[in-house]
Amino acid sequence: MNINNSIIILGSTGSIGTQSIDVAKKNSIPVDAIAANKNAEAVERQARMMGVSACAMADESAANDLRIRLADTDISVYSGVEGICEMIEASTAEAVINSIIGEAGLMPTLSTVRSRKTLALANKESLVVAGETVMAEAAKNAVSVVPVDSEHCAIHQCLKCGAEKEIKKLILTASGGPFYGRTSEEIRDVTIKEVLAHPTWSMGAKITVDSATLMNKGFEVIEAMHLFSVPASKIDVLVHRESIIHSMVEYIDNSVIAQMSVPDMRFCIQYALSYPDRIDAVSPPLDLASVGSLSFGKPDTETFSLLKLAFYAAEKGGALPAVLNAANEVAVEKFLNGKIKFPKITDIVTSVVNKMDKAHTLHSLEDIIGADREARAYASEI
Repeated sequence: MNINNSIIILGSTGSIGTQSIDVAKKNSIPVDAIAANKNAEAVERQARMMGVSACAMADESAANDLRIRLADTDISVYSGVEGICEMIEASTAEAVINSIIGEAGLMPTLSTVRSRKTLALANKESLVVAGETVMAEAAKNAVSVVPVDSEHCAIHQCLKCGAEKEIKKLILTASGGPFYGRTSEEIRDVTIKEVLAHPTWSMGAKITVDSATLMNKGFEVIEAMHLFSVPASKIDVLVHRESIIHSMVEYIDNSVIAQMSVPDMRFCIQYALSYPDRIDAVSPPLDLASVGSLSFGKPDTETFSLLKLAFYAAEKGGALPAVLNAANEVAVEKFLNGKIKFPKITDIVTSVVNKMDKAHTLHSLEDIIGADREARAYASEI
C-alpha cells in the first residue's frame, strides 16, 4: 500500500495495536480510525494523539464512556462488533490492521475485505475459524491479505524466491514456549505467572498461554494453509529457541530459504503496511556475531498434544478448526481466571474436539458459527 494513505487499527490497545501506532507515528502514516474492547481511557489517549476521525469499542458500556470522554471532539464513536464493522465500511482508509484477539476478529476481517481494503492480518483466528470464506471473499474483491504474524510474514517473503509449483514444504519455527524440554509431570502444577513468562516475545496473555501449550503454533499451521494454499501435509514445525529465523520455505530442489531478523513485531507490521515496497527500518539490525549460534529441535507433541490435534483438525477441515479454537478460548479464559490448572486446557480442548468430530463436514459460515457456539457450550460444561 501507499504509506501516505490512512489506515485503521483494530485492537489498538493490545500488544500489536500499540506497536502499530508506534510504526504509524515513525512513518507518518495517518490513522483514520481505531477500535478496542473495553479500555476507553487508553483509546481516548490514542484517538487524541493520532487525530482519528472515528473510534469503536466492542463493549457497549465502554463505548458510552468513550463518547463522554470525546464529547469535545468531532470523533465518531461506534459500539459493538457491528459498530466496528460499520466503522470499517464507512472509513476512507486504504488498509486495516486487525489485531483483535480470538474469534471476535472474524466479522471485522470479512468487513475489511468486503469493503475492498487491504487486510494486514494479525488475527489468526479469522483464518482458523473460516479461512475458506475469508480467502474466497478476498479473491472475489481483489483484496490483498498480508500476514502480520512473524512466521507468516517470513514465509510471505521466502515465497518470493520460487513458484508455487516448486514448494516442497513450509517450515514454521517455534520458540517452544516457557516449558520446552519439560515433561507432563513437570508442568502439572505450573502457575499463571510461569505460563506467561515467554522466553522471547512480549505478547498478550491469551496468545502467551497458547504459545505455552503450542496451540498457537497449531493455529499458525491452519492459518498458513489458507494464506498460502498449501495442505497441512506440506507444513512442518521446528523449534528454534533463539527466534531469529522466523520461518522457512523448502523448495523441490531441497534449497531452504529462511527469513531472519531480530524478534520485533514492528518489522512485521511495517512490512505489511509498506508491501510490496520496503522502507527504512523501525527495528534494530540483526547482529549474528552477537547471537553466536542457532539451535533447532522437534516439538514434543506428546507432552504438548494440542499441536498434533491442530494438524488433525486442519486435515479434517470444515468446522473442526473453529471447534478447536472455540474450546481453546474457553479453556484459556478459565485458566487465566484461576479456575483450572494448566494441563486442563489440553484436556478440555481435546474432549470437545473428540465430541464434535462430526462437525468437520460443515462448511457454510452459518454452520461454522453454530459449531463454534456449540463447542463453547461443551467447553464451559466441562
